[in-house]
Amino acid sequence: MSPTHTAVTTGAADLDPCGLPEHPDCGIRDVLDRVGDKWSVLVVVELAGGPRRFRELQRAVHGISQRMLTLTVRRLERDGLVLRTVYPAVPAQVDYRLTPTGESLTHLVKALADWSLTHRDAIARSREDYDREHPDDAVR
Repeated sequence: MSPTHTAVTTGAADLDPCGLPEHPDCGIRDVLDRVGDKWSVLVVVELAGGPRRFRELQRAVHGISQRMLTLTVRRLERDGLVLRTVYPAVPAQVDYRLTPTGESLTHLVKALADWSLTHRDAIARSREDYDREHPDDAVR
């Protein structure tokens, strides 16, 4: 049987494109651990414009809850992408900014956004074609 477009093939060359058998995912898991959730990239994009206070971030990242923003900035801080600065004031003032490591990520996020915009119409057409050919499929 010949493989189709959706067939899964096996073999070292197919599963190990980077040549590191002990790391067959080539670091992709690390990337997803850092910025693979819905909110992290949006927070990084917002902080690319400069330091923001918590409420400014919350207003800028539409749909994020206070709890999810707290978890997201803590995770980004832990990974060394965001710096949290507390200023001595009453009440305490806190701002968040990208570290140099976080700043180095912004051009990659921009490249992904540019790719998405460039291919948006083709992806939409592909989805429409797929949905038309597979009306009972639950992929929506």
